Parts: sequence; structure tokens; C-alpha cells
Amino acid sequence: MNSDIEIAGDPLALPHLLPHAPAHPGTVAGYAGVIRELAADRASWAPLVRYDPTLRWYHRLRTGPGYEVWLLSWLPGQGSGRHDHGRSFGVFGVLAGELTEHGSGTRVLTPGTVRVFAPGYVHEVTNDGLEPVVSVHVYAPGLTEMPRHCSVGPAVTRSAPA
Repeated sequence: MNSDIEIAGDPLALPHLLPHAPAHPGTVAGYAGVIRELAADRASWAPLVRYDPTLRWYHRLRTGPGYEVWLLSWLPGQGSGRHDHGRSFGVFGVLAGELTEHGSGTRVLTPGTVRVFAPGYVHEVTNDGLEPVVSVHVYAPGLTEMPRHCSVGPAVTRSAPA
């Protein structure tokens, strides 16, 4: 008796019958889509998360042609310091908890919030809350530098002596 494979051939040997491999994102919208997919699939990232009381914890989740995806955790009081991302642009979002971003203003970022930044954008991200936070960051090209910047307080105006 003949099997289906003997009659029709092996379907895996015919590339046009295989499901298409997911394309790598190459746009800001595509990178934001990666973050939305991860947010919807907690089981794919939650078991990986670690919390380090001395340093922010981070783990590279994946790479693709021209980009990297990083998972970060933030305990209360932990922050990035003022920095930019060199020649990389990026997209980041909060998966759990609440972060505060200080840049060209102050923003509170909650789960589902996605931020986009260009090369040279200076900001600081902190966990100002009481609960741990998990975020995901996509950098393109992959992050090779993170220059630090001095924190500058509000401008002080002084009157000239009379």
C-alpha cells in the first residue's frame, strides 16, 4: 500500500509549501511591533527576568540583521543615568511596572507605552516607584556605545551686585 508521501512526495521538500519565516523588522513600526508581541507573550520573557539589587539587570533576547532586542529589569531607585545611544536609534517599552523618563520633559511610562528615540537623543530612565519594572529595548544598529552626560539642574539666575 502506498503512503501519501509516496504518492504526492514530501511536502517539506517543496519550499513553496512551507510557512514563510517571519521577516525581520526594518522600520520603527516593525520594532514597535516586536515590543507589542513581547508584551502580549509574557511567558516568553518572564522566566528570564532577574533582579539585581546593585545594578540594573539586562539580557539580550534576540538579534537580527541590524538590530538587537534587550530585556531589562529595574528595582526601585535604579536608573540609567543621563546618556544617549551613540549612532543607534531605538524603541523601548514597559512590560511591567512604571518607569520615569527624563529628557525633553518628564514622562511616566506604563505597560504598553512605547517610546522612540533618534541617535544622539539624551535622556535618563529611572524606576521612581516602589515596585520592580521590566522593559524591552530595540536598538538599530545594535548598541555599541552609550555615552554618559552630566546631569544639569535647573538654570540659576543671579542678580548683578549693585
